[in-house]
Amino acid sequence: MNCIKLGNSTESTHRVAVLDQELCQPKKCGLECIIYCPVNKTGGECIVQRPEDGKAVISEDLCTGCGICVKKCPFDAIVIVNLAKELGEDKIHQYNINSFRLYRLPSPRKGSVVGLLGRNGIGKSTIVNILSGSIKPNFGNYNDNITYDQVLKNFQGTELKMHFEKIANGTMRASIKPQLVYLIPKTFRGTAEELLKKYDERKRAEILVEDLGLKKVLNRNVNELSGGELQRLAVAVAASKDADYYFFDEPSSYNDIYQRLAVAKVIQNLAAEGKSVMVVEHDMTLLDYLSDYIYVLYGEPGAYGIVSSLQGTKIGINNFLEGFSPSENVRFREKAFRFDTTSSIDDIISDITVASYTDITKSFPTFKLKISKGKLRRGEILGIVGANALGKTTFIRMLAGLEKPDSGMIEIGARISLKPQYLSQDYDGDVRSLLYVAYQNEIENSQIEEQILLPMGMKKLYEKNVKNLSGGELQKVAVATSLLRQADIYALDEPSAFLDIEDRISLAKFLQRYIKSQGKSAIVIDHDMQLIDLIADSLVIFTGCPSFEGSAGSSLRKEDGMNQFLKQLSVTYRRDEHTGRPRVNKEGGRLDRMQKESGNYYYIRN
Repeated sequence: MNCIKLGNSTESTHRVAVLDQELCQPKKCGLECIIYCPVNKTGGECIVQRPEDGKAVISEDLCTGCGICVKKCPFDAIVIVNLAKELGEDKIHQYNINSFRLYRLPSPRKGSVVGLLGRNGIGKSTIVNILSGSIKPNFGNYNDNITYDQVLKNFQGTELKMHFEKIANGTMRASIKPQLVYLIPKTFRGTAEELLKKYDERKRAEILVEDLGLKKVLNRNVNELSGGELQRLAVAVAASKDADYYFFDEPSSYNDIYQRLAVAKVIQNLAAEGKSVMVVEHDMTLLDYLSDYIYVLYGEPGAYGIVSSLQGTKIGINNFLEGFSPSENVRFREKAFRFDTTSSIDDIISDITVASYTDITKSFPTFKLKISKGKLRRGEILGIVGANALGKTTFIRMLAGLEKPDSGMIEIGARISLKPQYLSQDYDGDVRSLLYVAYQNEIENSQIEEQILLPMGMKKLYEKNVKNLSGGELQKVAVATSLLRQADIYALDEPSAFLDIEDRISLAKFLQRYIKSQGKSAIVIDHDMQLIDLIADSLVIFTGCPSFEGSAGSSLRKEDGMNQFLKQLSVTYRRDEHTGRPRVNKEGGRLDRMQKESGNYYYIRN
């Protein structure tokens, strides 16, 4: 990160020293951070052991920022950085010594959807907890009992003062759609209809049920709902409350592209009614579509987060992709993300067929699936798109030999490694041992570590227990585990789930490079159209009636497939002139009308 330099603190900088409590393992290391610290060597106590568990405690006042402890720590548990001194005055919250801290806050805006764009672990949850009144900002004084008089004094002369006045006097009404919707059944027992009626303060339940496609699940208990159904129910509950401030944390998770667009319209309708709406979303195309403004969050995940100034949606997303914030004159990522705006390069794909199938069918008691014939070539990445519950997962399970078709033939002349849609944390051990089991050999200092694990940022997870991984970390481990198996075809079911925007783009670009360079093939199911756009050479589109009947045509060139699929969605894409990223045209706008009239829903700049 070019904006942060190790070295001696100056009058223009202040020190940040953060320790990952889980990664710090004093019983497994030689206490290198303490032994090699130059301040300690001269008799000081810059780094000491905590009496209760022996973990390191680092004095930010005594630390010289030499970075030796960072390099010597065998578990990558330490982050030492210098930040601009003026940022110290903007510190909003710090949880404890050597822990995460947040700088600056975004301001809600009435009648607008404000998007928060940043990596996981960068402070988005802290922001929602502070703005909803669940956490009182301590401005770095984590040992003090801060009063709301102090909070109001700190925000004197800012847009946030009125917001915190409402929190202080108890009149702030906040409605939050939580990130972890799968916890809802643990806190509420009853039907979806009962939950929605309980919170329908605005008497909008009936409209929301229709808009979000929840009619068929109203009489089912919440513990019987799928992830997508729970997600849309949570959105409906949040939108039905009468509040001043609405916050939606990752509302697209588990939902297909049709459902994501429906959720986006519900959120936009709240803003149209004059409500203040804030959204965290890692599907960048969707965030671009539904947001009016953007705050970019940057920093070091798990260590500190900085909130940028308010920006227009297009400019904010482009600045994030560029890795540079002009208003702060800060580069927070060394490399900019660029999107290829040319067609797939067919000569990279071999004429050798590694899998083929005739027309196949598969029936279940309440569901029928029909697939048109197709094939997969060496070096090809096949993207699979369509609504939920149309048989996409069943299709790749049949290709992997885990399900048998009722009719038709599947010929696989290669080994398949499957990354399932739903991930398990039942493995009792650390990430290193799980990766060893998948690879059946040592991974550290191996060629496979260089090829797969280091580019995917896995090394920092080696010591973490699988049971303690976050959703994004678990997803990366699952993808890496799949790639470590000896196989010719990698079938990845929703690899973007729980990953942040930066990880999604990095994963897509890495998979493209790895699959092509190794002469492998891949099949990828995903609902993030940006990831599919980045990674796929060809597409198979699933249509039908969810949970009753599904069908898929033969594979199409990506450009033809995207055009056909977007036409079904009644959505048109354009390319951003600066980054090449796909952008959704405003419905009914000039470009949208022009492209629909020409039949060119998927625009590619040559």
